Amino acid sequence: MIIEDQFHPTLNPIWQVTQIGTGTVTTSADEGLRLRTAPNSQGYSNAQITDYDYPPKHFRYRPPVHMTITARASGAGDTLRGTAGFGFWNHPFSPDLSALPRLPRSIWFFFASPPSDMRLMRGVPGSGWKAATIDATGAGALALIPAALPLTLLMRRPYFYDRLWQGIQDRLGVSEHLLAPELLAAWHTYEILWGKDQVVFRIDGVTVHETRHSPHGDAGFVAWIDNQYAVATPQGMLKFGIVPIAHEQSLLLRDLKIAMNA
Repeated sequence: MIIEDQFHPTLNPIWQVTQIGTGTVTTSADEGLRLRTAPNSQGYSNAQITDYDYPPKHFRYRPPVHMTITARASGAGDTLRGTAGFGFWNHPFSPDLSALPRLPRSIWFFFASPPSDMRLMRGVPGSGWKAATIDATGAGALALIPAALPLTLLMRRPYFYDRLWQGIQDRLGVSEHLLAPELLAAWHTYEILWGKDQVVFRIDGVTVHETRHSPHGDAGFVAWIDNQYAVATPQGMLKFGIVPIAHEQSLLLRDLKIAMNA
């Protein structure tokens, strides 16, 4: 199966569009797809497309998958606020507050600005522009659930964090590589080669990250820009919130191609 979309002159019916707050999704022959958030001092704003409904009836993809997309943002990473990105995930967080979240699974290029602090991989900051994977749905990750509370308490002591977290992050399928923030300000072609035994991330044909942590379950395509932040640390800090947007910001996308079983 091959999905190709140039995002112009009109948006393909395959895409489910989310526009919340000041978020807008538009297309043009010159730019392709523009996900935009306007200035907003309070409240949540999100401009997003997915190729699945919510609640998801099914996700389209499982490895092997090869995604290529050309993208740029309205500025470098140090000028953006909130989160943005594109790739594959299992939509773990429900907009229905009465529904429990799923355990996360993602393979994507992901940006988060401070005060986001998701320090899931040792040696990698909790914010920034990253190539990243996580799969907390695997058997190794699920086996940690009964010990989650005592492990969280142990992680607050540097001695135990230094000795235990590497093994825990491996069980969670966490692999991240920090990218230069200035990449976001210019057009680049991004690739994800999601295989059964490894994931390879490329920018302009150059491999920037590869990992054996390859999520095995289904996932859907997502691209978005919003103004939220998240804190999630091995020491048990968990927090979500909204970042004020002082200036218009956007994520532009074109020339998407997704080939499955290729």
